[in-house]
Amino acid sequence: MNYFAHETAVVDEGCEIGDGTKIWHFTHVMPNCKIGERCNIGQNCVISPDVILGENVKIQNNVSIYTGVICEDDVFLGPSMVFTNVTNPRSGVNRRGQYERTLVKKGASIGANATIVCGHDIGRYAFIGAGTVITKEVPDYALFVGNPGRQIGWMSEYGHRLHFDETGRAECEESKETYLLQDGRVTKIEPEL
Repeated sequence: MNYFAHETAVVDEGCEIGDGTKIWHFTHVMPNCKIGERCNIGQNCVISPDVILGENVKIQNNVSIYTGVICEDDVFLGPSMVFTNVTNPRSGVNRRGQYERTLVKKGASIGANATIVCGHDIGRYAFIGAGTVITKEVPDYALFVGNPGRQIGWMSEYGHRLHFDETGRAECEESKETYLLQDGRVTKIEPEL
């Protein structure tokens, strides 16, 4: 076992957990989860069966990740944020075979107390503000806030707001990387070698 699990954590059989991952107090990792290397799962979390987490995923306290959710590498899930996995839940109707998929792509951040309604993917390096309710697809690098969530801008891979000039270019204030906004889509311009 090359990962750490606090003595109060429960890790069910059939899970694959990568090297260097840490699982904290009162967290339950259910059967058949695949968790990558160097993840950090805070206290009082539930990772439901068959969830897939990439490498270096950071999950803050009180987060439940339900069956159908996939998080790629470098995803950040803020305290008490919520995923759903059934569009029309009813206590008296068993919908276990109807779980919807939600994909959180590489580098995305989801703020505290946000809610992600199932079936809506979160783009690469997107930034979901605290308390936001996501009810539609989120493009790469998009900044979403509010209820229902609406896009108010774009973010760099380093988590800074991008301000585009008349040519559609913007520079991240921290990394100095350049981004291009074209046809309602943002891409990072890779430096020439």
